[in-house]
Amino acid sequence: MTALPRTPSFRLDGRRALVAGASSGIGMAAAVALSAAGAVVTLVGRRRDPLLELRDALRADGHLAEAQPLDITDIAATADFVAAAGPFDVLVNSAGLARHTPALATAAGDFDAALSLNLRAAFFLTREVAGGLIAAGRGGSLINVSSQMGLVGGPDRAVYCAGKHALEGMTKAMAIEWGPHGIRVNTLCPTFIRTPLAEQTLANPDRRAWIMSKIRLGRLGEVEDVMGPVVFLASDASALVTGTHLLVDGGWTAG
Repeated sequence: MTALPRTPSFRLDGRRALVAGASSGIGMAAAVALSAAGAVVTLVGRRRDPLLELRDALRADGHLAEAQPLDITDIAATADFVAAAGPFDVLVNSAGLARHTPALATAAGDFDAALSLNLRAAFFLTREVAGGLIAAGRGGSLINVSSQMGLVGGPDRAVYCAGKHALEGMTKAMAIEWGPHGIRVNTLCPTFIRTPLAEQTLANPDRRAWIMSKIRLGRLGEVEDVMGPVVFLASDASALVTGTHLLVDGGWTAG
């Protein structure tokens, strides 16, 4: 009788996940998805009250969750936290900042703020989580939330695109370095998702029309659209996936 292959598990029971930027939007959705798949989730972000509210809601739903207010642009504090609380089997870094302006009008302060969080902090957070796994002799899955703008360009987004394109390159290099340790590193690249971060852009009728002309499925993304992809990248279902991106863009980049 033919032996049938078995679908790898999407479950995360017993694994420890760290979600940065967990207080709202994609980060919050990722935390809920990982918890529902069985992970023990640690929530970090700059805003204390939303973190605690999410932690309590997850616990009330029968999940295991902890919360720690943390600004990941503070590299030393982040390293201390990861060393003390880790190792983490899964990282989802959803912390991000957008200050969209025409390139000719971009202030140095906005450039520095965006790149400090979107790239510098992402680099060192990913490094610290990987270092903890390597010291423990464990593999893992590290996911940085990038964007479709990590692959293409857009108006008023020179700085944002610069950070996300760099994040894609960083991911590839880290995947090569840490692959021998069983550590996978990937990015998740959503299109415009209805989140507080996207509100300013979506409120502009011209920008919204431009967005809708690009999304081939004809609708904006919802946070639920990223939840399955996050679990896929975190789980054994993606065991041979590393050094790449998973687009959740409604067909934007296909054209």
